[in-house]
Amino acid sequence: MTLNGWIQIALFCAIVILITRPLGGYMARVFAGERTVLSPILRPVERLFYAAAGVREDREQHWTGYAFGMLLFSLVSVVVLYALQRLQDVLPLNPAGMAAVPEGIAFNTAVSFVTNTNWQSYGGESTMGYLVQMAGLTVQNFASAAVGIALAIALVRGFARRSSPTIGNFWVDLTRAVLYVLLPICVVATIFFVWQGVPQTLGTYVDATTLEGAHQTIAQGPVASQLAIKMLGTNGGGFFNANSAHPYENPTALSNLVQMVLIFAIGAALTNTFGRMVGNERQGWAIFSAMGVLFLAGVFVAYWQEAGGGHLLASLGVDTTLGNMEGKEVRFGEALSALFAVVTTAASCGAVIAMHDSFTSLGGMVPLVNMMLGEVVIGGVGAGLYGMLLFVVETIFVAGLMVGRTPEYVGKKIEAKEVKMTMLALLILPASMLGFTALAVSIQPGLAGILNPGPHGFSEVLYAYTSGTANNGSAFGGLTATSLFYTVTLGFAMLIGRFLMIVPMLAIAGSLAAKRSLPPSSGTFPTTGPLFVGLLIGVVLIMGGLTFFPALALGPVAEHLAGAAGTLF
Repeated sequence: MTLNGWIQIALFCAIVILITRPLGGYMARVFAGERTVLSPILRPVERLFYAAAGVREDREQHWTGYAFGMLLFSLVSVVVLYALQRLQDVLPLNPAGMAAVPEGIAFNTAVSFVTNTNWQSYGGESTMGYLVQMAGLTVQNFASAAVGIALAIALVRGFARRSSPTIGNFWVDLTRAVLYVLLPICVVATIFFVWQGVPQTLGTYVDATTLEGAHQTIAQGPVASQLAIKMLGTNGGGFFNANSAHPYENPTALSNLVQMVLIFAIGAALTNTFGRMVGNERQGWAIFSAMGVLFLAGVFVAYWQEAGGGHLLASLGVDTTLGNMEGKEVRFGEALSALFAVVTTAASCGAVIAMHDSFTSLGGMVPLVNMMLGEVVIGGVGAGLYGMLLFVVETIFVAGLMVGRTPEYVGKKIEAKEVKMTMLALLILPASMLGFTALAVSIQPGLAGILNPGPHGFSEVLYAYTSGTANNGSAFGGLTATSLFYTVTLGFAMLIGRFLMIVPMLAIAGSLAAKRSLPPSSGTFPTTGPLFVGLLIGVVLIMGGLTFFPALALGPVAEHLAGAAGTLF
């Protein structure tokens, strides 16, 4: 580890902290329907959308109606995106003549982008034409991110409202998330990325002759516009197969920094939005602090491991002066590679600038743990906040048991119904991660995709289903995940991780919104100080331990112990 590496990490953290409050305040005003600086331009457009869709913005929904609207929208999105891929060969804007996407890959991709997972069982520049990239994948990058933000706001309203039968209007929240939050930032980010050298064109691929005289086809396309929402919406699906390690997706050190900031921007700011909407910004900062401690712990372990390089590499005669450079972009080195890996898995983005499969065993464990915690260390746009708020409910319940009082949080009693729904939502994740992994390593179709024997092959399978269930999308290499078995089972893991967690969460939002608000008393557990932050971190780690204690013992930890014994996998 070097001083320069820590300075780069500190700079990133400082920028995220600085933008959290202003962006959080802006989103609080947007979803309260208040006037913002963009209202003179966007308000007429917003009204036009409501008129065209027949939406009454003043008519709010019960949580069941909110959930039905979200599920219907997501179902239609999957069908449309699947159809676009299957009809690609007869659709326009396909200058490279891409064939129709096979059924299994099309299903997997449609589910992946609608659930904000963006797992890619294909190479972008060799599989998807421009129309599918723009009208299909980029549109879903916006839509899935907006759904996550809307759901988070719905749960926040549950805590903020008093004796209310409604939690908002899904269609209004969806529209405002796209129109006022995602689109303006992406317009600016797209222009920035074009300035940095990212292509934005509908022209055909370029044929070139290398210095050695070989023929090369250079892929390009409308990359910058997809890149902006890929990062801001924590989507992660790359236009190119190499993702953000490709020089067209990440040409400079500045573009790399901005991409990481975009990944964290909305997830971090939503904690401040929560604090403002419940009337106490310190509540938001407490949640932000818990996320920050978990994030910095992950960065330290990953950077420490990658900077060290490992004694096994040194014993093979590899120069480890620069750390473990296997699978890393030389432009970024081990410090930024470790930071990016933690950022992208803490925030359910999945974009990469290095191969996570090439990390040291414990360095690669950090992205796995981030996802196994439920993607709540900042987390995906919206998903991180509502996931962490579920852990807050559990933390308050545990604190209430300690002192023998009915648990309360921001004036709302946490009772049996909320605790049951919370446990249902949280236990779904380890059940999917471990269940699908166990299935894959137990039957021939799953075993056929494993190219590496031993603990590392297990880690690759575990990473795939953890990434799918956590709606992250990053992957360890070495697993052949293009077979029908993996495309279908990973698709179901993504659906489970997204929707079977959302419905109980919305039920909690509806239950809390209907309750009266209670004033704090002398027995109320304070939820803005270090004690609460520490307890919240402990509950997150304990609940996450349901997944990673048994699984990591068979994967990364076994790899590390075997590596210490001089065995390579």
